[in-house]
Amino acid sequence: MQPHDIFSTNAAPPDDSLWTPEPDGDPSAYSEENIQTLDWQEHIRRRPGMYIGKLGDGSHAEDGIYILLKEVLDNSVDEYMMGHGKLIEVKIIDGAVLVRDYGRGIPLGKVVDVSSKMNTGGKFDSKAFKKSVGLNGVGIKAVNALSSHFLIESHREGEKKRVEYNRAVISDEQQVAPSDQPNGTLSCFTPDREIFRDYEYKDEHIETLLKNYVFLNAGLTILYNGKKFYSKNGLADLLNENMTTEPLYPLIHLKGDNIEIVITHCNQYGEEYYSFVNGQHTTQGGTHLSAFKEHIGKVIKEYYNKNFEYSDIRAGVVAAISIKVEEPVFESQTKTRLGSKDMEPKGPGVNKYVGDFIKKELDNYLHRHADVSEALLRKILDSEKERKAIAGITKLARERAKKANLHNKKLRDCRVHFNDTKGTRTDETCIFITEGDSASGSITKSRDPNLQAVFSLRGKPLNTYGMTKKIVYENEEFNLLRAALNIEEGLDGLRYNKVIIATDADVDGMHIRLLLITFFLQFFPDLIKGNHVYILQTPLFRVRNKQKTWYCYSEEERLAALSAAGRNPEITRFKGLGEISPDEIKRFIGKDIRLDQVTMRKEDLVKEMLEFYMGKNTMERQVFIIDNLVVEEDIA
Repeated sequence: MQPHDIFSTNAAPPDDSLWTPEPDGDPSAYSEENIQTLDWQEHIRRRPGMYIGKLGDGSHAEDGIYILLKEVLDNSVDEYMMGHGKLIEVKIIDGAVLVRDYGRGIPLGKVVDVSSKMNTGGKFDSKAFKKSVGLNGVGIKAVNALSSHFLIESHREGEKKRVEYNRAVISDEQQVAPSDQPNGTLSCFTPDREIFRDYEYKDEHIETLLKNYVFLNAGLTILYNGKKFYSKNGLADLLNENMTTEPLYPLIHLKGDNIEIVITHCNQYGEEYYSFVNGQHTTQGGTHLSAFKEHIGKVIKEYYNKNFEYSDIRAGVVAAISIKVEEPVFESQTKTRLGSKDMEPKGPGVNKYVGDFIKKELDNYLHRHADVSEALLRKILDSEKERKAIAGITKLARERAKKANLHNKKLRDCRVHFNDTKGTRTDETCIFITEGDSASGSITKSRDPNLQAVFSLRGKPLNTYGMTKKIVYENEEFNLLRAALNIEEGLDGLRYNKVIIATDADVDGMHIRLLLITFFLQFFPDLIKGNHVYILQTPLFRVRNKQKTWYCYSEEERLAALSAAGRNPEITRFKGLGEISPDEIKRFIGKDIRLDQVTMRKEDLVKEMLEFYMGKNTMERQVFIIDNLVVEEDIA
């Protein structure tokens, strides 16, 4: 048979049964009418996750409304990076956003195109935007499509062009007119509440975003509702802003044409990294961060001429890296992980570029600063000493955890994990840490087994404040929890994106919550700093009448439900997760899950906080509790 015979209309199929329609088949179920072509804006509105990740309500930094803001800001920051406009103004009032930059302004004849025609933009030409942040041809169109109202106005050389949209359809287009304002672009948008339901912009998330912009672009000023954000020292300011313990030696700050790094060590467990590409915060790292971690270890080993373990070199490290890559390739639409292997087309590889820079600059720095190299050596030797002291315990504990995990009744695992074998990440994965068999059983019956795992604690865990890492391996609960999370070697192996503490809303539940947070703060602070630890909110009350049921998470919600329910509603006070049926729990751990993120800031004074709340000053705490006691009525 000749190759073309396979496609002959006269050729008989090898098995006639394969061509026989199903008995109940309906040929009209799939016809020309089923083939649709969506307008660009309709495609974005139907599939927003393809363009901005998850929607959310603004309670988390990765929620969609912040991605919309970021897409507009990226364009303004690109102008600054190209040497145009040192000021960006941001105003957010009642959910409406205004961004005004003082760059060159969009060419007036293309204002409509860049805001409403897909694959239209100035960043395809690498000469104009060699190392841009914004999304080529898509970003601002996604903002337009997902906003109920969108306005864009360009001022350029004494003229202006203004266009307004309602849900990406032009509602008002003004002709080019004289302008007395400086060059630049004004963008206003209101995220569509049909898509982003009950959203609210949170200042803490916006301010973190803006701080990162100025840290990555020293000299840029951003005004947010009148508050000024500015950085003189770039990444050094970023580390000083985020470190929660004092550095052991002055920050090592190194700069090159397309790279900037800052390194220090602190007296803390774990590794803490902040990585950026073209100003984009790559929260999930990528090729540049992997290269950075590899070559830091190599250079330090060579400098001291010692065969140190990489884990000892990086224990307690706090570092940041920023590189500029031409035509970067990211592994997701929201650009949280760099996939590029090369700095530019036909240019040096990312790994080699980062490695060569570190080898030259860090080695030179350590030779010139004996005080820093001595302090760094002491830290490495201390880490090595502790590791060797618990080496025997560690080996036995790992073997015990490995065996236990084969038949681990404490862990009901999920099928998909945050880091799969291909190195990609699934953000929807989570693990619930519960107290007792009753609560874990209810959540296990209600969970999504593909993405949600459950780990069951036995009673109250140990208070680990002031203890060494030896306890992680000697204590069975913590040893098995560590093994389940797979965080011994850092966050690269973390199996779940969200680690959710799911305890009862009573005194014992709160105590267990504090003990777990203390454990993470003591031994795995990067888990918290990497925004992976959350508290599950569960309803305190259920109010229902014959027509409807309300689940209330606060006294205010309870009163509102009582008002809506009318006369003689049934009121239930939930005192534990075990009291809530699996069918009801399914409502609280699904798409409408309520989570409080556990965060760390420099002003939190973690060491002092742990010493006060978890230390041995029992009488001082008792006085504090009595002075701040609030008596709760039994409302049920």
